[in-house]
Amino acid sequence: MFLAKVEGAVVSTKKDPTMNGRRLLLLRPQLVDDKDPSRFRPGQNTIVAVDIVGAGIDEMVLFSQGSSARLANDLKECPVDAVIIGIVDTVDVFGKKIFSASNSK
Repeated sequence: MFLAKVEGAVVSTKKDPTMNGRRLLLLRPQLVDDKDPSRFRPGQNTIVAVDIVGAGIDEMVLFSQGSSARLANDLKECPVDAVIIGIVDTVDVFGKKIFSASNSK
């Protein structure tokens, strides 16, 4: 599992039929900054992930990638490589809260 911030949505009208009705979101992975573990630094890449939990723009989410992504509910037959599996409430690093959903809005 990985942490990411939802940066946008992806719309695709022509796609594999098993993907019809599935919401696609654009994610930017978030990494704990190794120089300052009290904050995140954004990853270099962006990822398109299927949203199965109702996440929204600017939310911090948990996502799974690779073959384990298809283990999520109703995705076994879908050609997916990433799926949002949770919306993050808080993140603590070394006993210090570095993210809180209630403070990020």
